Amino acid sequence: MGRCPPLQARGENNGITSINAQSVCAAATISLETTHLIVIDLWTLLWIGLQFNAMGCIQSIRCKPKSFRESITVLELNASIDSNPTIIDEGSGVVLRYRTPHFRATARVQVPPLPAKETWTIGWIQACDHMEFFNTYGDKGMSSWELPDLRDGKIQAISDSDGVNYPWYGNTTETCIVVGPTKKDSKFTVSMNDNFYPSVTWGVPVSDSNVPKLSSIHRDQSFTTWLVAINQATSETLVLKTIRWRMRLHIHVDPEKPLSHRAVLMEPVAQEQPQILGKNEPIPPNAMVKPNANDAQVLMWRPKNGDPVVVIPPKY
Repeated sequence: MGRCPPLQARGENNGITSINAQSVCAAATISLETTHLIVIDLWTLLWIGLQFNAMGCIQSIRCKPKSFRESITVLELNASIDSNPTIIDEGSGVVLRYRTPHFRATARVQVPPLPAKETWTIGWIQACDHMEFFNTYGDKGMSSWELPDLRDGKIQAISDSDGVNYPWYGNTTETCIVVGPTKKDSKFTVSMNDNFYPSVTWGVPVSDSNVPKLSSIHRDQSFTTWLVAINQATSETLVLKTIRWRMRLHIHVDPEKPLSHRAVLMEPVAQEQPQILGKNEPIPPNAMVKPNANDAQVLMWRPKNGDPVVVIPPKY
């Protein structure tokens, strides 16, 4: 640093002036030194910042790892309904059968390393949230498959599990189990499919006669399908993706015509394609527990005159 030159003051207050000048010089010197230190500190901070960028972490400062929720990734997701129309089968003199196209969902999932001893199941959960299934028998009345609690608005949706592996839709291609600890990412595919293949009697279901009276079939069902990860120990549930889909059906039947010429598919020829939601929907409680839709449904006979009759009660 430079030195302050001595100041020569004029007049009678030379002593005082000299002291003030020296004070000013000292203050200036301190200011320069402080500025120099600040510059050094700024360069030090910049160097540390560059080290963070280069290394991510530095010495004892540890980076916080991403949580499982943040790290599990859906690499690929596909959902569709086959383009073929519903197939009608009049091969039986007792029942009409039909087979709808399949709904299909496939997901490619990446699970991060599991540092702890924990188990996660990743797979598909499905629930029915709307069902209309009416079979009309001319002027006699109609039969209907119904889900009473869903019909009456007591529940928002009902499980469509296979009835064994609650809450999962199935346990073959539908789920994958990852057991920790693991050192690497786990990648796998989970897939599912669903369709309808029911039998509808030609005759009135509460009659001993098998005389053909069936005149139309109407069906309209909606489902929500979730791709989910569940921690088996804590029951922590992560909804990864949500799909909504619908299956509709209208078959006109002329019972006066000979077998194999009675039924005609009216609509739709092609089903509306599933919708993959941009924002996930929560899973209703009843979609996770017993009973499932197959066990809860009842077959009712609703005559044009008289009281409804339970033809097939629920299984639970």
